[in-house]
Amino acid sequence: MSRREVKQWQRFEYVGQVSDDPRHFTDSWLTATFIHDELAQTVYGFYNDNGEFILRFMPDKPGEWRYTLASNIPTLHGQSGAFFCHAAPEEKGPVQRDGEGHFCRADGTPFYPFGTTAYVWNYQSEAVQAQTYASLAASPFNKIRMCVFPKHYRYNLAEPEHFPFPGNIESGFDTQRFNVAFFDQLEQQIATLDEMGIEVDLIIFHPYDRWGFSALPAEVDRRYIRYLVARLASFKNIWWSLANEFDLLKAKTMAFWDEAIAQIQREDPSRHLISIHNWHNPPIHYRSNAHWYDHHNPALTHASIQHHDMHFVPEWREAFKKPIVIDECCYEGNVDLGWGNITAQKMVAQFWHGVCLGGYVTHGETFLSDDEIIWWSHGGKLKGESVARIAFLRQLLEDGQPKRLTAQPWGSHWDTSMGLSGSDYALFYFGEYCPGFKMMTMLEEGSRWKVEIIDTWAMTITPVEGLIQHGDKLELPGKPWIALRLQRA
Repeated sequence: MSRREVKQWQRFEYVGQVSDDPRHFTDSWLTATFIHDELAQTVYGFYNDNGEFILRFMPDKPGEWRYTLASNIPTLHGQSGAFFCHAAPEEKGPVQRDGEGHFCRADGTPFYPFGTTAYVWNYQSEAVQAQTYASLAASPFNKIRMCVFPKHYRYNLAEPEHFPFPGNIESGFDTQRFNVAFFDQLEQQIATLDEMGIEVDLIIFHPYDRWGFSALPAEVDRRYIRYLVARLASFKNIWWSLANEFDLLKAKTMAFWDEAIAQIQREDPSRHLISIHNWHNPPIHYRSNAHWYDHHNPALTHASIQHHDMHFVPEWREAFKKPIVIDECCYEGNVDLGWGNITAQKMVAQFWHGVCLGGYVTHGETFLSDDEIIWWSHGGKLKGESVARIAFLRQLLEDGQPKRLTAQPWGSHWDTSMGLSGSDYALFYFGEYCPGFKMMTMLEEGSRWKVEIIDTWAMTITPVEGLIQHGDKLELPGKPWIALRLQRA
């Protein structure tokens, strides 16, 4: 019995040699049961073509792990082995849910998702991909929404070079096999983003399709999900997004989504974050809405929501008892549709309102370009003015004590988004309102606060002299995009 060594939250990989037969994609299976002390986890393997069956596992606990294989391939069935997992103090581990409203790394370090969307940057030329990496490296974004399948939509009319299945649009696709070269490239892209500290919110299905991938038979969908999870669950920066705008996938029922979510939960031993994203706006009565998936499902770790109004965030947090991520809130840009032509100031305001109200917000950028390379879909170069201001907000959250903001509906201050972290830290945001002063009646009587006035657009922080108490009059600049940072004295 051989034994190898792996660092905590890195990848153990087993490669078994089998006959070179494409029928392994559909007819053969391989699993392993990994055991550490009393903990046992079962993992699926995947056929990698060319006579290779691969099995991957990301150990989350230091110490010895033993495994035993099971397979309908006699030469693999019953094989066993072991490896030793070393603690990695420098590694913080995958992102996971932290209580009812926030996220943290596996070691407990708070994680504040500041996401962006570039749906099919991974399908672009090497030059555009290189631009995307460079743009991300210079940005505050630590999460990116991206698709597995190509996208057919405005400004997305070029035919991709590679697909998840062998074939092309002229001759059709062989859905009984997977295109290993495509998945090799996808893995390299995910690994590069991990090295950059960026989480991959991977969109498994979407409706914008001319190739037939949005309406595959259920058997093919289930096999695709298993293959995807088997290949990628050992990457620590994966988040599973069941769909972008799931309710536009008309061929898939609610029962399909229930089972797909359950399948991922069963087959992912690393318990990555899971969400599903909507198109229709939700009504007040979530449970009765036929167009919005019920985020009460305990298998969903957080709610991924498309909506333009951040002031619903507290209501959603209360309803679902889990973190709220607004993964589309309109995009900074100038395309001809309202979802893609808000100002940079509005984009920044969405982030501030969302954060102060206890949620998280995802950026998007849709500026017209002669080469039709638009960030929201293709990646490339970031051009907007919001990025630097979003970086400023992220720095404010990450500096100093951990922030676990929850919206505070104090008094009649309806014109201010207020978030409190514990009892001694708060952020107030006035957005487009321009008060020349504020009566601080929302503060707890008897408490005293150090206050700083933040110009969220100019990115300046100005301390207020002295301490502020309940009922004090606080002089303000009388212009938009002002926030307050309060720390209890």
